[in-house]
Order: sequence, then structure tokens, then C-alpha cells
Amino acid sequence: MSSDRLVIAIDGPSGSGKSTTSKGVAKTLGLAYLDTGAMYRAIACAYLDAGVDPSDTQAVIAATLGAKLEISTDPEVEKVVVNGVEVTERIRQPEISAKVSAVSTIAECRQDLVARQRAIIEGAASGIIAEGRDITTVVAPDADVRILLTADPEIRMARRKVDLGGAIDSAQLADQVLRRDRDDSKLVNFTTAADGVTGLDCSDLTLAETIAAVLDLVAATR
Repeated sequence: MSSDRLVIAIDGPSGSGKSTTSKGVAKTLGLAYLDTGAMYRAIACAYLDAGVDPSDTQAVIAATLGAKLEISTDPEVEKVVVNGVEVTERIRQPEISAKVSAVSTIAECRQDLVARQRAIIEGAASGIIAEGRDITTVVAPDADVRILLTADPEIRMARRKVDLGGAIDSAQLADQVLRRDRDDSKLVNFTTAADGVTGLDCSDLTLAETIAAVLDLVAATR
């Protein structure tokens, strides 16, 4: 990465606080922000709207490759559009969370989205913080700062429930957090820090403390 840009990569399991932490850091440092998970969720909307069965791998691949996807990189503005339809709120619904693994567990779909994510990262003139499951190892392995953000499963589920305003039952909550982690781990390792990646357990940290810890890691590289 060029010296006048700052690229931060954050990986971690569901509910670890990647999104809120990354947005906070982006706002503090004046960086762009990329939620790569939102891209997978948007593709789930696209294939469902096209009437594709999630078990039809080739059709899911075709829907992914053909999708026109737009995503905001402004940490103050959340907006996701797929095939001309805004899905910003819909992608957080349990229906989409239950179907997104049909995209994230297919290698061809991941390859397509990784290419799109790299293009967005390269196009961020002043720098960017990107978060997801394979950012530190696959999407941006040369990022200036690479962090694996983790937390205990019980804490992650509690945080996700708060994020959703409590509008989710226990089975849906476990599906969103634990089942998706298990499915995605078939292709991506986001539970163990790779070489050069700093592990940060935020189980006992507040959001402000987690953001501060990330900022300290960034400062140590500058």
C-alpha cells in the first residue's frame, strides 16, 4: 500500500462488533468504510428475487456474476443497491441471513465478490477500513493494519440481538451467529489470526474501548 494511504483490514465472526467498530474508526480517521458482508447479503437478495433456489449452485453463481451492485463507502451513510433495487434494510432481515450462506460458501461467488472488494479498496484515495471474514488474508493481505476481532459466542449473540432490536427468536439468533460461522468456516478461516494479523478479543470491552484499541494499533504502525 502506498505511504499516503491507510488501509485497515478487520476480520471476525458474526456479532464480534466488526461493523460498529470499523465505522467508528473510519469516522475518527476520515477513512472510507466497506462492509463486505453487506455485499454477500445483497447478492442473496438478488438471487431470491430472481426465483433461484439456494441449492442450485450454478444459478446462484450466475446471479452473483450478473449482479449490478452498488454500496456506500461513507461511514455516515448506509446504502446498498443491487440490480437497481435498494436493499439497505432488507439485507439485515432474518430471511436474508438464513440464505446468504448459499453465496458465501460457493468459491466462484467469493472470487467474484473479492475482485469487486479489491477494486473498491484500491479506489479509496485517502484510505479505507474494510471488514468481513477474509479481508486480512484474501482481500487485503497487504493492508497496513490487519486485525482479527473476536468475542465469546454468548456475547456475540447478545450483541447481535441488540443490533436487531430484539426482533428475533433464539433459533434465528443462533442461525445468524453460530450456523453462519460454521458454514462460512468451510472456505475461510476467521477464528485464528494468520501470521501478521493482530488478535483483539473485545468480550470485555465497550465499543469505545474497542475503537480505542484499534486506533492504538493503527498509531503503532504510523
